[in-house]
Amino acid sequence: MRTIRTVLLTLLACALTLPVIADDEAADLAAARAVFEKNIDAIRHKDRDAYLSLYLHSDRLVRGGPTGFTTGYDDFAKARGPYPETMDASDLRLTRIQPGLVYGTYRYRVRYSGNDEHRGISERLFARTADGWRIALTGAIDTPPGTPPPPRAIVGATLIDGRGGAAVPNANVVLRDGKIECAGPASQCKVPEGVAVVDAKGAWVTPGLIDAHVHFSQTGWADGRPDSLDLRAQYPYEKVEAELKSNPERFARSYICSGVTSVFDVGGYAWTLRLAERFATDTAAPHVTAAGPLLSTLDHWLNLPAERQFIHLHDQASAKSGVDYLAAHGAKAIKVWYIVRPPDLPVAASADAVKAAGDFAREHNLPLIVHATGLAEAKAALRAGAKLLVHSVWDLPVDDEFIALAKQNGTILIPTLIVGRGYVRMFESVVDRKPPAVDDPNHCVDRATLAKVASTATLDPALVKPETVAARDKRTTATETMAAANLKRLLAAGIPVATGTDAGNPLTLHGPAIYGEMEAMQAAGMSPMQIVTSSTLIAARAMGLEKSTGTIEPGKDADLLILGGDPSSDVANFRKIRSVVRAGVVRPISDLSAMAQ
Repeated sequence: MRTIRTVLLTLLACALTLPVIADDEAADLAAARAVFEKNIDAIRHKDRDAYLSLYLHSDRLVRGGPTGFTTGYDDFAKARGPYPETMDASDLRLTRIQPGLVYGTYRYRVRYSGNDEHRGISERLFARTADGWRIALTGAIDTPPGTPPPPRAIVGATLIDGRGGAAVPNANVVLRDGKIECAGPASQCKVPEGVAVVDAKGAWVTPGLIDAHVHFSQTGWADGRPDSLDLRAQYPYEKVEAELKSNPERFARSYICSGVTSVFDVGGYAWTLRLAERFATDTAAPHVTAAGPLLSTLDHWLNLPAERQFIHLHDQASAKSGVDYLAAHGAKAIKVWYIVRPPDLPVAASADAVKAAGDFAREHNLPLIVHATGLAEAKAALRAGAKLLVHSVWDLPVDDEFIALAKQNGTILIPTLIVGRGYVRMFESVVDRKPPAVDDPNHCVDRATLAKVASTATLDPALVKPETVAARDKRTTATETMAAANLKRLLAAGIPVATGTDAGNPLTLHGPAIYGEMEAMQAAGMSPMQIVTSSTLIAARAMGLEKSTGTIEPGKDADLLILGGDPSSDVANFRKIRSVVRAGVVRPISDLSAMAQ
């Protein structure tokens, strides 16, 4: 590449007739910069005439690209377009080759329609001609996935770093190579020369949100949970799951658009174990940690002919084989679905198997996660060594024994306060013939999901009896009340709480469900700043990612939010997203909303 460029520069230098002007390097650089900035501005404004006026109108104009280079202005002019819908240009650099010739590059992120986004480096050669400075060589090449973004500085914001301390006014955050280089008061965290600036005056900067309880194997509607409403005749379950496996990006985009930069998939088909690798270089997708198939005390039928998402856990042998399988396939945790259905499946019937799963998990140095919504099975889970309870206790007040066991284990609680209400709203929609409301303030949910949710009102009303809805509503209200009271007591006892939504369940939608969950935690008595910490630092700890994300500190991944309201006064202000930063790439909410569709 360098040899080709050297030849091109030499040819151009020989071929162009340059006016005789006094040697002034600073003047050459300033003139070239002016043309460069006009060139970029014309692209942003889709101004074809202004754009073309800056180029050498000659057959000597050189266009470079991945397949080599071509020459000539006429073909270049005919080929212009389409222009990108949005363009981010930064890290503009210039160097003078010789009097009258200046070479320059900038790094771009452009988005065309939808989620067609490109990132790379674009080059120009500026030549002084008799008609003024013109672009004599142009080219652009997309960079490989994983290439660090250009440095950026967010300036003038109020900084909430996720560690629970006081907010820092007039703060700067400097990002370099996808990491946080500096964060703190502007007087201490200076903006390096040449680094592009994001003006965040009047805004708040926080760590990206973390949803520590999601399921990519579920759709957010009934088609992904035919055990709730059986729509398999219309939506064959094998096809639903095949679509989820082939296109998890739609939910990844919704998470980033909603300000969620990390998620913990705590149960699903084995393909979810590959999501971390799949999204590793995708800055429009969150960090993913996954537990893979669940060990279930109930031999649940919701599987596929050649794939299981529920591995029946019923004795020590099944515990060992299940844990060994998950460890061998890269699970980052062992999840137990501790289902109790007296009289056939009481708590005691599964306690030994759950304990065996915990013992084998420790042998593999994997944390034990347990779904246990009753006090008795939750305490059995804690005795088995559970490090993460992904639901609150719904049936009874937590007692001193529960608290002592949780403290002994260092257990983190994920209360999941809103997931049950989603089922009620779905059933009500079938009965009332009214589409369920969708809480998606930043327009992050994909159109296909929205269409399915809206179609709930058109389903056969015989699927749901009104008395069944009334009974479920009453039961859900009772569990919500108990879960909120238990959350308050556990928080007072010093049990760490992380935020998780159980997204993927009906009407608990991937991405924006985080807002309702945080607001329910606030209504239950948590302070906004406690919820900020639960949704960042503690959630990162629950995922095992606290060394790389969850707080705004030097060396950590540059996963940040720029908000238009103060979340430390009301967590509803997390809805007011201006920009999301993922691995150092800054995207405004308008771009993210367009990409999510």
